[in-house]
Amino acid sequence: QVQLVESGGGLVQAGGSLRLTCTASERTFNNYAVAWFRQAPGKDREFVVGSGGSTYYADSVRGRFTISRDNAKNTVYLQMNSLKPEDTAVYYCAARGGITWLIVPSAYDYWGQGTQVTVSS
Repeated sequence: QVQLVESGGGLVQAGGSLRLTCTASERTFNNYAVAWFRQAPGKDREFVVGSGGSTYYADSVRGRFTISRDNAKNTVYLQMNSLKPEDTAVYYCAARGGITWLIVPSAYDYWGQGTQVTVSS
């Protein structure tokens, strides 16, 4: 059982930056594909970025968000720059075995508790 813990959310003005952190309990975390999702009130959970054998960003965040991994620390980061009010959501880290990321939430076996990101205009 992999446990994921996110941190780094908060309140930021439009145009600002935040870095989210997802730390896993699994020491072989590099064997897992990882994704970030987000969910705004009243909306479905939305794919943001996936990382495994390759990396893919949703169109809405490409060029502004960057995912990175520190396998020695079992940690994945999401650097979010040029934030917009529409980025406001609860952000979730998710993981699945293997190197293939997928955009559907149901494909992921492990989830963090979520961290709130609020971008004010």
